[in-house]
Amino acid sequence: MRIAIGGDHAGYELKKVVYSWLEKHGHEVNDMGPYSDESVDYPDYARKVAESVANGEHEQGVLLCGSGVGVSIVANKVKGIRAALAFNPEIASLARQHNNANILCFPARYSDPESIEQSLENWFAAAFEGGRHERRVSKIEP
Repeated sequence: MRIAIGGDHAGYELKKVVYSWLEKHGHEVNDMGPYSDESVDYPDYARKVAESVANGEHEQGVLLCGSGVGVSIVANKVKGIRAALAFNPEIASLARQHNNANILCFPARYSDPESIEQSLENWFAAAFEGGRHERRVSKIEP
């Protein structure tokens, strides 16, 4: 699967964990920045990842910032994106099962490598359940 990843300076170190995990599990990963821990503006990178998923260049995306909230807000402003803040592995599963999230966002300042790896495992293992959830997801976009 083609996956885009990005974030900000607060997420830089954990983005390396995400990149490594995704590659190890056979995904084609495109790191869209940033490429250091120097201060940057998260909207620039979150928008790049979200637009690449929305236009089909990538199938899924992963974003990281200090709280995960900023990148979630930016990504969700792009038509066709359903970005979910995964603050634990169970939420990552539900993001796919109930919301058919196509971007997973992590709060880097409140996450550790193990929880991120388990969240990724859960997200990729889960399937969208459809049914009543399909009705709800269809109401997200006009």
